Amino acid sequence: MLLRSYSTNAARASVLRAKSSPRVAVSVAPFQKRSITQQHKRRMREAEDQWKMQAEEIKAGKRKSFLESMEERGLVNNVVGDRDALNKLWTEARVGIYAGVDPTAPSLHVGHMLPFMVLAWAYVHGIRSVFLLGGSTASIGDPTDRLDARASQSSVTRKQNMVNMHLQLKKLGVSIERYGAKYGYEQEWVWRRAIVNNNTWYLKAPFLEIMRTLGKTARLGTMLGRDFVKNRLNGGSGMSFAEFCYPLMQAWDWWQLIKQQNVLVQVGGSDQAGNIMFGMETIKLIMKKDTEYWRKHWDGKVSQSAAPMGFTTPLLTTPSGEKFGKSAGNAVWLDKDMTPVFDLYQFFLRTPDQNVEQYLKYFTFLPIPEITELMTKHNEDPSARVAQHKLAYEFVELIHGPIEATKAEAAHRSLFAKNDNDATAGVEIPPERRLSDTNPLNLPSPHATLPRSLVAGQFFHKVLWSAGLVNSKAEGFRLIVNNGASVGSRSDAQASMDDALSYVPIKTWSADVTEKFIIDNSLLILRVGKWKLKIVKVVSDEEFERLGLSAPGWREEEDSMERVKDEGMIQKSKTRMGHGNKKEPMTDMSKGEDNKS
Repeated sequence: MLLRSYSTNAARASVLRAKSSPRVAVSVAPFQKRSITQQHKRRMREAEDQWKMQAEEIKAGKRKSFLESMEERGLVNNVVGDRDALNKLWTEARVGIYAGVDPTAPSLHVGHMLPFMVLAWAYVHGIRSVFLLGGSTASIGDPTDRLDARASQSSVTRKQNMVNMHLQLKKLGVSIERYGAKYGYEQEWVWRRAIVNNNTWYLKAPFLEIMRTLGKTARLGTMLGRDFVKNRLNGGSGMSFAEFCYPLMQAWDWWQLIKQQNVLVQVGGSDQAGNIMFGMETIKLIMKKDTEYWRKHWDGKVSQSAAPMGFTTPLLTTPSGEKFGKSAGNAVWLDKDMTPVFDLYQFFLRTPDQNVEQYLKYFTFLPIPEITELMTKHNEDPSARVAQHKLAYEFVELIHGPIEATKAEAAHRSLFAKNDNDATAGVEIPPERRLSDTNPLNLPSPHATLPRSLVAGQFFHKVLWSAGLVNSKAEGFRLIVNNGASVGSRSDAQASMDDALSYVPIKTWSADVTEKFIIDNSLLILRVGKWKLKIVKVVSDEEFERLGLSAPGWREEEDSMERVKDEGMIQKSKTRMGHGNKKEPMTDMSKGEDNKS
């Protein structure tokens, strides 16, 4: 029996009562606020009591611990430290877990998914799960297992990668909830997940604070003894100080997540064992020295010798033993513009028979008994590839949703079916599993390319239309007036967008302002609402035509009267909203700088 997430009838009843309660007068707001606070405290106590009850059942052998359930699925390659200590830590305390990814590539790929599957399982079992996006660490690059330094990336490339990965992680979080519900994991109040960019602290923390806290604790001998350091130093290629400090940065990330979100466990790929070990040992020393912090937050809750802890997942390799990834040149991307959904389906359909059972445990929520039953059926006729089809469908459903999975399955069937009836049989999606039009998994591609003439010198409502975010210029204008559209920028709109992915609401600015938001003369980031995003590559008109592309407004002669009408609408809106004398934003993103000017 797996460790299930916290759930009580009392908590559910309290939610229902809260939803059905009549509205109250403004005068009782303080009491309403106090009631909400008390309700939150009660829920916290109930969650803690439930965790303790589960701990007793685990100790009595009545259910598996979370770590044991991950081991059963083969998702634990190596525990960094004492395995029993980690199991005890997680059994006795609801401590969070995180996995990190540096946006050094334009998209997530299949190789990233094993640690993320652990986060998915943790989330549906009521364990706080944090996806860390390495906005700052990406500018350095992890030197682990590399014989040379990574090629430096431009500011615009890093921003483009980060925006896309951030959106992918947001979609993955939503998909995990939906996919978990398919297997009976109903969302609970105690479920918590977060996406955190480590620029959140690196753009604010003084270097002195990091050195005083981490630098004085980390041992130089340990860092110099790492294999990748010795290989680089002895191999002649050398190593920069920035690369040498990468494990320090990863340890600082972990320390910040511990303080901010109680994340005591880190999971990573098998190549991250050394970095996890270094961070674990360094943070233990920090906690040992900071007795006040330990006494206030952890004393009596967890053993000091078991905090923090970590483990690694297996390394995903090709049948020939090669590592999957961007550097190896064989990445299978999770962005459908880079690896089409059909190709992703085919990738898993080609899984060798000797790997398919393990992949079903890795990449799906299928219960172990169902996997065993499926493999029995598969072994009766391996040529039918029943297990591979199930694996391919489940993974595509997790990443892109049931509609795309069904389309990919039908497309494959149509290639090999004997007749059209075979090709279309059984592809109907049950109504309860269909996604709404506003579901993030149903949104169009976030990537777009526009010619410079459709961006520079154009009003933002027209740019939104040309980028495909709205159906008409009038709709774009209404969105802007109602603060429904944003553009990538520093939050103060005074300098270029940094790697923290800040946005500012688009206002009814004049047309010459738009060009100031183009990053490095080639990138514009637009957002409508919470989910609709466009990462716009801005190219010359000649390049746009050479590529054979088109967009709303392309090659349309602008009517001078239409321009006058647009300017009139902008001015009228400013006057009506009291912005007639308001200065235009000072933002100049054209240089693509990372820091404040």
